[in-house]
Order: sequence, then structure tokens, then C-alpha cells
Amino acid sequence: MLIRTILAASVGLSALNAQATELSRVAAAFGNTVLSVYPDGRTQKVWLHPDGLWDGLSRNNQALSGKWTMKADKVCLRQTRPPTLPFSYCTGFPEDPHVGVTWTSKDMVGTPIRLTVVKGMAEARQTQDAGR
Repeated sequence: MLIRTILAASVGLSALNAQATELSRVAAAFGNTVLSVYPDGRTQKVWLHPDGLWDGLSRNNQALSGKWTMKADKVCLRQTRPPTLPFSYCTGFPEDPHVGVTWTSKDMVGTPIRLTVVKGMAEARQTQDAGR
């Protein structure tokens, strides 16, 4: 019985440690903006929140929102507003996240994008208020 309890506690602590590691990987985004810049110059803004939710503005300034998770070294976004197909978009996130970090990726259809963590999120509050 004692061994089972110790094993269960060990597994639980491992899961919590993995969750904390995942959160630390994206912590630089909390309270800041993840800005995606497309080849045509248009931008998309995403605001990740520690509770696993996100909101944002599309390239056409349409309010977006959903849930995010970590899968290995990737951040996966599942959009719920406006409703879309039932799948997630996953992209890598830098190993050394901080305000100002820039990396490249591709959007959902394969278009190359440049992502940057930009300080602040004033537009996020406006978007959240408009969605209520």
C-alpha cells in the first residue's frame, strides 16, 4: 500500500512538473502579444492566458478566441470563436522565450510567417470587452 502511494505521488509530481515546464515555455507571452507578420505585411495578434485560454485579432481585425495547450515544444491553438473546423493549429515556440524574441513558422495553410513576442496587450482588453 505504501509503495502504491509513493508511486502515485511520484507520477502526480511528474505531471505537475511537466505542466510547470510547459507554462514556463510560454510564460513570456502572458501579458504580452504574440504578433504574426505575413509576407503581405498584414498582422495577426494572439494573447495567451495562463488559464489555457487565448484571444486575438485576425489579419482582418476579426475577434478570435479559443483554448491553447502545449504538445512537446509546440503551442497548439484551438479556435472556438468564430467557430471553425474541429482541429488545432500547432507551431513551435522558442526555447528561450522573452519579449522581443522572433522566430519563423508557417500558418495553417503553409504560408511563411514571422512571429514576435511584443510587450503589452492593450488591444486584447478591447477585444475581450467587445466580445462580452
